[in-house]
Amino acid sequence: MQTLSLRDATPDDAAAIVAIWNPIIRDTVVTFNPVQRSQPEIADMIATRQGAGQAFLVAEQGGEMLGFASYAQFRPGFGYARCMEHTINLAPAARGKGAGRALLLALEAHATGAGHHVMVAAVTASNAASVGFHEKLGYLHVGTMRQVGWKFDALHDLVLLQKFLSVR
Repeated sequence: MQTLSLRDATPDDAAAIVAIWNPIIRDTVVTFNPVQRSQPEIADMIATRQGAGQAFLVAEQGGEMLGFASYAQFRPGFGYARCMEHTINLAPAARGKGAGRALLLALEAHATGAGHHVMVAAVTASNAASVGFHEKLGYLHVGTMRQVGWKFDALHDLVLLQKFLSVR
């Protein structure tokens, strides 16, 4: 069996990231955003986040991209400068095989090394697998925002989870 590897994303990864992300955007409520991503948009996002000292990683196995993960500041403004929110998306065949866990742990290590204090996960409430995944990795449920997401002509709840990366 081939080994899972993680590495920094490059703009050349944009096509593979779009191929994973757009079906999730188009077909699920994992994200409330209904607008599919373009390759130039993803290439810019990679450069912007990495330029700001934030991680944008990809997981590969046997030369095939299994998923990607990134983080950015939770809310704008200096007062939130130590609080990050992450995004993780996996190809369907990669789910439940450890790539998500590896990506999240790598994001947390990067964020901790950059001096950040909290990582936030904002998860659609109906995505029980993702809520459970985060709880298994030490994320605590800190609130549910009722009916804040609108997609597929329905309102959706958003679960907020957080994990302290460091003790200050």
